[in-house]
Amino acid sequence: MEDKELFEEKLVEIEALIDSQKIVELSEYIEEMHPADIAETMVELQEDKMHKLFQVLSWELAAKVLDELDSDMFSKIVSLLTSEHKKKLLELMSLDNMVDILAELSEEKRLELINLLDAEDAEDIRELLVYEEDTAGGIMTTEFVSLRKDITIYSAIEHLREHAPDAETIYYVYVVDKNNRLSGVISLRELIVARPNALVEDIMSESIIYVNINDDQEEVARVVKKYDLLAIPVTDTNGRLRGIITFDDIMDVIEEEATEDIYKFAGTMEAEAELYEEDKMSLRIFSSVKARLPWLIVTLFGGILSATILSRYEETLNSYAAVAYFMPMLTGMGGNVGTQSSTLTVRGLATGNVDAGKSLRTIFQEMSIGLCVGMVCSLLICGVAFFWMKNIKLGIVVGMSMAANMITAATIGTVVPILFKKSGIDPAVASAPFISTALDITGITIYFTLTTLILLQA
Repeated sequence: MEDKELFEEKLVEIEALIDSQKIVELSEYIEEMHPADIAETMVELQEDKMHKLFQVLSWELAAKVLDELDSDMFSKIVSLLTSEHKKKLLELMSLDNMVDILAELSEEKRLELINLLDAEDAEDIRELLVYEEDTAGGIMTTEFVSLRKDITIYSAIEHLREHAPDAETIYYVYVVDKNNRLSGVISLRELIVARPNALVEDIMSESIIYVNINDDQEEVARVVKKYDLLAIPVTDTNGRLRGIITFDDIMDVIEEEATEDIYKFAGTMEAEAELYEEDKMSLRIFSSVKARLPWLIVTLFGGILSATILSRYEETLNSYAAVAYFMPMLTGMGGNVGTQSSTLTVRGLATGNVDAGKSLRTIFQEMSIGLCVGMVCSLLICGVAFFWMKNIKLGIVVGMSMAANMITAATIGTVVPILFKKSGIDPAVASAPFISTALDITGITIYFTLTTLILLQA
């Protein structure tokens, strides 16, 4: 709450300085702020005030602010600048952030901006735009420093002095051979303390953690997290060093993947949430319907199938109407257990804690949990059913159905995401629509099968 209040205070102060045209005071006030905070402030300003604020920023700070903006805000600001101003700012921006923004612009705007860059940067941008957005190549930067392994430490440090200002990070310095194949890695500390006449290959570590240019960004994030890296090199299929991925990009990937999975669990899409920022209500309604309807249709047909199965037990319902009282509770409890198991399994698959070798163990673990919670809940509901309806057989049926339903739910909630993962399908889509439908069908079948076998024998 304090951060929000502080932000509101700064926003009011900045608007007051703009309105009173106190340019010097505004510049001094803004220079003390972080680029991300300035970007957040600009989003809240009217377009004319936003432009005035941007005009007082230094070149370096303006470029950093552009790095923090989304493609829409970026386009608004850039459209108000001269070609020379655009060219200067683009040269100061980080290439990987620029690629992320350019990828979301129209082809015409993208080409216009790329043509303002120098030949080397333009070529790097075109190369990065080729890669799929959710791969290592799509999130890497080519702004890094590498060293030849056959040079001396003295030459290596001189090389760093010359090229480090353009690099995104130099905490790790990657070593390559004459064919640019990744050969080793050196920390900045190791370079500084080494003898000047020693060769780079004498002190480099050949134990390198790296990713392939075509690896999925989620796998890249998992590797970086596992080894606690600040950056990771990216190689092509021939082992040549093509770029690096830094920790800030990995944080963006983790947020993006988590958000995507949450929306899939809800049976919708991230695009729907983004459209809530649009002013046109008809577009928002249409897009939301388009995103949600397919999943709801899946659930609808599952409900029709459940109703069809239920109709086959009409005689049982007519004979024992009381069995209907417990149906919502049984399906609801099964749905809760299934959701819990599927959530943990999908999370485990995403983080690498659940893989092919651990699938059976995970399934057995969730089945055991389902059995334990099922037994406790079945005893409770058995007692409730007996004392309420004064029918021991009904209590036994409801209790057995509860236990069987919860074991089945835990199993389905675990097995389905694992099967989806092995089939190359994102396991996050195996949540609400598929699992809840499957559990409704199996829950009703179990319940009325036991009801028919036990109660109708009376």
